[in-house]
Amino acid sequence: EVQLQASGGGLVQPGGSLRLSCAASGITFDDYAISWFRQAPGKERERVSCVNSRDSITYYADSVKGRFTILSDNAENTVYLQMNNLRPRDTAIYSCAAHAGWGCSLGDGIDYWGKGTQVTVSS
Repeated sequence: EVQLQASGGGLVQPGGSLRLSCAASGITFDDYAISWFRQAPGKERERVSCVNSRDSITYYADSVKGRFTILSDNAENTVYLQMNNLRPRDTAIYSCAAHAGWGCSLGDGIDYWGKGTQVTVSS
């Protein structure tokens, strides 16, 4: 059984930092890329970052470039999303997902979704 467990969300003040974790079981990062998505109330889901450790490729949405860093720990089968200089607009439910294929392409769709973790940026 494949499981993706997202954790690390919480309440943080503007300018603060959080580190999200996506722990995977039942898959290996040799076969799947991991993407982080977020969805705020009333807004469309947005992919914020991706890592494909097999192809050595990362992706960041323009909205988070320079503030977020994605890291893959293959030994722990965990992907981390370090989020710095958080802004109120970053408030959303963050979810991780696994997808096969080359690089960070979503052409073949998402294979597995994990449950989300709430991130709230507010003073």
